Amino acid sequence: MSIKHYSGSCQCGAVAFEADLDLDQTITCNCSRCQRLGSVLSAASGDHFKLLRGADNLTEYLFNKHAIHHLFCKTCGIQGFARGKGRDGSEMVMVNVNTLEGVDPRALHPHRYDGRSV
Repeated sequence: MSIKHYSGSCQCGAVAFEADLDLDQTITCNCSRCQRLGSVLSAASGDHFKLLRGADNLTEYLFNKHAIHHLFCKTCGIQGFARGKGRDGSEMVMVNVNTLEGVDPRALHPHRYDGRSV
């Protein structure tokens, strides 16, 4: 496991965040939302994620079981992260690796998660 500190943002910069992530443990998901977005995701515990700016510029989308809060910028529409609960009930943030500075998501080897069947 190689956890590093990363900075990320939406396209217009209205929403910015920092997170401690292990990019050796990324996933892609085939659920109806993630597949359409083309997200590459990395998990951070709630205490390893910090929203730097833009809380007032986020809007939320809920679907299916309404358990994951998909948050995206009201201005440019980019979803940088989603909030939910881990299997143990702790706060968890799934970061869209495509929004991280200095990271090439296409160079990663994500695990395929079958979200369509959940």
